[in-house]
Amino acid sequence: MAQVEQFQYDNAIVRKFAYATMVFGAVGILVGLLAALQLVFPALNFATAETTFGRIRPLHTNAAIFAFVGNGIFMGVYYSLQRLLKTNMYSKFLNEFHFWGWQAIILAAAITLPLGLTSSHEYAELEWPIDLAIAAVWVAFGVNMFGTILKRRENHLYVAIWFYIATWVTVTVLHIGNNLEIPVSMWKSYPVFAGVQDALIQWWYGHNAVAFFLTTPYLGLMYYFLPKAANRPVYSYQLSIIHFWALIFIYIWAGPHHLLYTSLPDWAQSLGTVFSIMLIAPSWGGMLNGLLTLRGAWDRVRQDPILKFMVVAVTAYGMATFEGPMLSIKSVNAISHFTDWTVGHVHIGTLGWNGFLTFGVLYWLIPRIFQTQLYSQKLANAHFWIGTLGIMFYSIPLYWAGWTQSLMWKQFTPDGFLQYGNFLETVTQIIPMYALRAVGGALYVGGYFVMLYNLVKTIKSGTFQAYEAAEAPARVATAGAHKGEHWHRWIERRPVQLLIGSTIAILIGGMVEIFPMVMIGDQVPKIESVKPYTALELQGRDLYIREGCISCHTQMVRPFRSETERYGEYSKSGEFIYDRPFLWGSKRTGPDLHRLGNKYPDSWHYNHMLDPTSMSPGSIMPVYPWLIEDDLDNSLLPAKIAVLRTLGTPYEEGYEEEAIADAEKQAAEVAARLRKDGIEGDNLEQKEIIALIAYLQRLGTDIKPAPQAGN
Repeated sequence: MAQVEQFQYDNAIVRKFAYATMVFGAVGILVGLLAALQLVFPALNFATAETTFGRIRPLHTNAAIFAFVGNGIFMGVYYSLQRLLKTNMYSKFLNEFHFWGWQAIILAAAITLPLGLTSSHEYAELEWPIDLAIAAVWVAFGVNMFGTILKRRENHLYVAIWFYIATWVTVTVLHIGNNLEIPVSMWKSYPVFAGVQDALIQWWYGHNAVAFFLTTPYLGLMYYFLPKAANRPVYSYQLSIIHFWALIFIYIWAGPHHLLYTSLPDWAQSLGTVFSIMLIAPSWGGMLNGLLTLRGAWDRVRQDPILKFMVVAVTAYGMATFEGPMLSIKSVNAISHFTDWTVGHVHIGTLGWNGFLTFGVLYWLIPRIFQTQLYSQKLANAHFWIGTLGIMFYSIPLYWAGWTQSLMWKQFTPDGFLQYGNFLETVTQIIPMYALRAVGGALYVGGYFVMLYNLVKTIKSGTFQAYEAAEAPARVATAGAHKGEHWHRWIERRPVQLLIGSTIAILIGGMVEIFPMVMIGDQVPKIESVKPYTALELQGRDLYIREGCISCHTQMVRPFRSETERYGEYSKSGEFIYDRPFLWGSKRTGPDLHRLGNKYPDSWHYNHMLDPTSMSPGSIMPVYPWLIEDDLDNSLLPAKIAVLRTLGTPYEEGYEEEAIADAEKQAAEVAARLRKDGIEGDNLEQKEIIALIAYLQRLGTDIKPAPQAGN
């Protein structure tokens, strides 16, 4: 008989991550509510650079994903891992390093993103010093997790731990792959890959950040906390095995479905579509395994708010993972992409799946580590209904807005002209739906603060147990498979083999999709007339990135008649070979800009940035007075040119020494055209607006438009 050993579970680290989850959840959704209100009331941009929609939108997404959900993951992992392995955490030092390091990263993001310091990669906007810090903290988390696994007292690794392991290894691979960049300065870098290649790698990362940060760790939490809350075993062990291996193998292929009908080669688009549709099976396998775990406990769901939150969370996961594959079908994607339909879809997952499961875990966990009862079941039930109503008010208007946008964009008159030739008509039509979305967001925020009040009162009524006494028999290692046991038990006893198997499963798809794109030059044919950006245009492009214009404007004309009629010639892959980073975007709140060059005079752009409504009455775009007031800083221009030439951009040797003079020469030409149109100002040629105008006037002018029929 094995000797019984006594030890202590570390609840102190769990409490820290729980508090961080509660605080940063409030920050994330409040910033999101502000962004939603700005689309209805543009004055709420406050005519201030740091609070404009383009800068706070990535702040909201990073706060929601990495601050709220990230801390929620770590809270759940540190609590469940110790109990599943019958041991305390491997290292108290790594506990503290992980916690404080992660909070420092969140603080750095909260400072740098409003300042416009961004790499412009969606869900990976943070600049290279913070990327390095993320890598260091993530490795520390991995060492702590695997150290704990290796010293466990429980032989078999429960299904939740499989998902934790797959999460760690996949996020490691994704983070490194998508952040290969060369620094220009402390807060500026350029990605190694450009254009189409950068787009593929970004959405290989972007889609799988959703998969392996917002999904797989939360499935691990579901497999632990849902059975605990229901006091029922997981419905099917066999289904969990199929669910796990199929999900991690298939998910990694699906990224290209974000790039359908773009300049990405058709073979990559088709792979993304096929594997996205296949995802329905393992995703719904996980959802059904969760819901069927509640068999025999549905009577409790009526009274227990924790189970209510978890049921809606798992249902939202099922809805989102059915809708996602449907949106990856090309005929559906032609309608949905670039519209608010996608935003509604994403928020079913984040508000429902991630948000509600986190709330359920908090309501279950906080009373236990504080050795008390939840302060108020009634308040928790009220939170549930307010939050559910908030999700409905948030998502349904956005679905309606998305369908409205797409139908209006594509509508032609009987004479063959665009019914709504002015893009702004399609924006003003959906402002009431944006208002309803903001109402939904306000309800969700209100419910959240009800939860905070309830949890704070619960904490005050209890006594925190930092180190919880426990005992378990010492582990007796077993070798080989045992007669009559399931074959999968073998790998469950071997965390290293499980790690290797998970790594192989997620690398196959990435290698098949990415290697041909980055290794075979013919995948992105060059166009002779496409030249690198001039020094001033490069500066203007970096200002465009700084202001987050990509949040509302795309630079990708798809090969649809409605788009070529509205914008011009469809986009070619060879046009983007010098674009670091790519700026295709994922949402059109404003029109596509890829063919904007020479469409309007310089003075139009100047006045449009100073006051958008002066050029486009009814516009919801923010004002940008600081672009007119602030001088352009050219000090980094030589270093930018040098880095880009290192990456293959064909600037002549020594051009960095001439770049500033060249930029000043072109700036003088732009300023002269503005003065000709009656725009005056002190040192006009030195202002940031001049560089931005130069960039906007360059867009799409490298190729000649296709001849029109009959010409």
